[in-house]
Amino acid sequence: MTDKDLRRDVLDELDFDPSLDVGDIGVAVSNGVVTLTGHVGSYAEKVEAERAVRRVKGVRAIAQEIQVRFADAKKIEDDQIARRALAIIDWSVHLPKDAIQVKVAGGWITLTGAVPWKYQAMGAEAAVRRLGGVFGVTNLIAIKPEIRSTAIKDRILEAFKRGALFEADAIKVSVAGDKVILEGAVTASAEREAAERAAWSVPGVRSVEDRIVALS
Repeated sequence: MTDKDLRRDVLDELDFDPSLDVGDIGVAVSNGVVTLTGHVGSYAEKVEAERAVRRVKGVRAIAQEIQVRFADAKKIEDDQIARRALAIIDWSVHLPKDAIQVKVAGGWITLTGAVPWKYQAMGAEAAVRRLGGVFGVTNLIAIKPEIRSTAIKDRILEAFKRGALFEADAIKVSVAGDKVILEGAVTASAEREAAERAAWSVPGVRSVEDRIVALS
């Protein structure tokens, strides 16, 4: 596909998207790299324009240079944006309360905090992206799964029982936060290694202290 053909396909895809006003968006293509220029009326439109381009077959990379421009009547102060962002996050039943912090500077929102699931971090970004007056969003929300110590222990013991290399009852498992301690005795070092691998395979485990004694 030539750059000329690719540019035509990109323009067609942008025009096909009902959420976009493509009159002020410029498209240039060089060796499969698409450069978007011009301006749109919201940050949500800027993001949607990039998504539309990514859907086009043959696009190797995107240089995003679209600017967000608001009419003077639509300019919103940072404190108003922050309040609206916090409100829309609080209204969401999928987000844990007080888990996400919002900072706004010059219309740019920065999200911080921690949530258990990736979809929650992405959902928070998608929610504030649609707010009026937003020029951009930086998503720094960390993903920290909430896995209870008892659940970690149970999953390790289940893995031990499924294994054929050693007797599960020969090994004692204790959990402190995200740390697992293995104790007991096995007949060979291969059994010890298998037990440690099983402990590491459980989500939420960040360290394993292996106190198992191999008798041979």
